[in-house]
Amino acid sequence: MTEALQKAKDILLSDDSLTCAACGEDVFTSRERGVKPLLQLYESKKDYSNYSFADKVIGKAAAFMYVLLNVKEIYCVTVSELAAKVLDEHRIIFYCENNVPAIKNRRGDGFCPMETAVKDISQPKEAYEAIVKRLAEMRGGETRD
Repeated sequence: MTEALQKAKDILLSDDSLTCAACGEDVFTSRERGVKPLLQLYESKKDYSNYSFADKVIGKAAAFMYVLLNVKEIYCVTVSELAAKVLDEHRIIFYCENNVPAIKNRRGDGFCPMETAVKDISQPKEAYEAIVKRLAEMRGGETRD
């Protein structure tokens, strides 16, 4: 684990309210849940290829977003099997504490809607489009702000 990744991990684990942290030329943290912070980073068009990320939960949708961000290394508390496969296929080094078959929804009574939206997708850009579409559906068809 690189020094930058260790720092991102330490930041993430130092505050229970954080959902992800990144260290590179600066430090990024978020309290936003799900893929929202990753979408925001991707849509900012900033180069995150030299950043190390730490994340609480990585499902397949988040894994695709990390691919699109061109991230090289990640620490995560929990990763789904489908996410681990995506990260492996795209040669992203990751360290995780818990590997689970799939990410559950927030109620715990089904699968995460983002994981479901990208379940049968194999291309990152196609996954991004599916994620944006699913988020719009969940907001009742509203467009992204």
